[in-house]
Amino acid sequence: MTVYLHDSQGVWIAFRTDPRSRDLFNPDGDWIGWFPWGDDDAVTPDGEYLGTIRGDRLFAQSSHSYRGSPGYPGAPAYPGAAPYPGAASYTGLPDGCDDVAGTFLWPRLAS
Repeated sequence: MTVYLHDSQGVWIAFRTDPRSRDLFNPDGDWIGWFPWGDDDAVTPDGEYLGTIRGDRLFAQSSHSYRGSPGYPGAPAYPGAAPYPGAASYTGLPDGCDDVAGTFLWPRLAS
């Protein structure tokens, strides 16, 4: 079952192919991160903190502490296109959080 993640505005920004998948993709199917510690903290393929899952949201915590270098897991296979889940409702940003920067979500556009 695909797990869809949204920003505070309710925009679909990322997905996992199932709840236990360690890989995170943007809606285009680009690999944007992974979960090296088996919890809700995601890092970029380069090991930089990306964000933390809270419910069906992916937020960047401004005071996230450094957990060490997770290494490089190797790129996953292309997941294929995920069907559009529709928009989620608006939610305010939790204290100490921001929406994940677009450069992390759309790395091909940033380069």
